[in-house]
Amino acid sequence: MKVFAMAAALALLAGAAWADPVEGIWQTKKDDNGNFGHVQIKPCGPAFCGTLIKAFGSDGKEIDSPNVGRKIVSDMVAYADGLYDDGTIYSPDRDKTYNGDMTLAGDSLKVRGCVLGICRDGGTWKRVK
Repeated sequence: MKVFAMAAALALLAGAAWADPVEGIWQTKKDDNGNFGHVQIKPCGPAFCGTLIKAFGSDGKEIDSPNVGRKIVSDMVAYADGLYDDGTIYSPDRDKTYNGDMTLAGDSLKVRGCVLGICRDGGTWKRVK
């Protein structure tokens, strides 16, 4: 029994050591209305996806939002030098989904979405944890 417990503990530690640097909770930039959110990014198959887990009003207080629980980042593939690409990003304030990319640098995640070659800067998200 002790051998099984030790093997399970080692497997958990190894999994944590292999976590991708983009995994975690990220605070979005404020939208046109001053609202922002916390997006949890984690693996989804061979890529990464992010779900809105909390929403905040312009006053910084948590608000009820129909978008909480919604996938905001979908199918981002990790490439070299902190680039995540080939996925989509949903913008709740515009109710639109864009082809997207993200660039990770430390605790900052630069987000961008494009439609028909026209790109919208999604700003820089900051790591919450």
